Amino acid sequence: MMPMHDLTVFIVDDDASVRDALSLVFSIRGYRTAVFSGAKDLLKAWKANWAGCLLIDIRMPGMDGLSLQDHLIEMGSTLPVVVITGHGDVDSARRAFKANAIDFLEKPIDLDKMIEAIEQAFNSQSLMQDQRSASEQASYLLDQLTPREQEVMSLVVGGYHNREIAEKLGISVRTVEVHKAHVMSKLDVDSVADLVRLSMSRR
Repeated sequence: MMPMHDLTVFIVDDDASVRDALSLVFSIRGYRTAVFSGAKDLLKAWKANWAGCLLIDIRMPGMDGLSLQDHLIEMGSTLPVVVITGHGDVDSARRAFKANAIDFLEKPIDLDKMIEAIEQAFNSQSLMQDQRSASEQASYLLDQLTPREQEVMSLVVGGYHNREIAEKLGISVRTVEVHKAHVMSKLDVDSVADLVRLSMSRR
């Protein structure tokens, strides 16, 4: 998994005292933080390669927290979000969770619950990064195969036996076995199950 020290808590709240308090709490616990006074400031600084999680207050002047959450999704952001509010209601909570919020915390915030939510968000982000890396690695390896090897592999992971593959491609069973061996060697896998797993990890 991605090391936690590579992850940042991005705090978005229009109340300076809240931003400072949250930043202090996280810093004491060893988290890296970045603070923003509102949606406009966050979007101005936004970088697609940010990793960590967003801690967003709902009620802010200009674009509110839930609208910011929707806007970030439209921009392609995959950062997990923890929503905080001083005026929680069912509709807001429902909207936040529909936009894939990790948690919805009401002020005054329970620090233990907040830390738990941040840890959950970080774990989610780390898993996502690992999956992305695995997908990129799978794509790289699969691109090393010749067109014929890719055909053979596609049929192997589709559940076809060597004789069936030979008939479909108009080649001998022995040639299928040779292509299959080359595929397994190039992809550094030892079994058909591993071959299937690798092919599924490509996006």
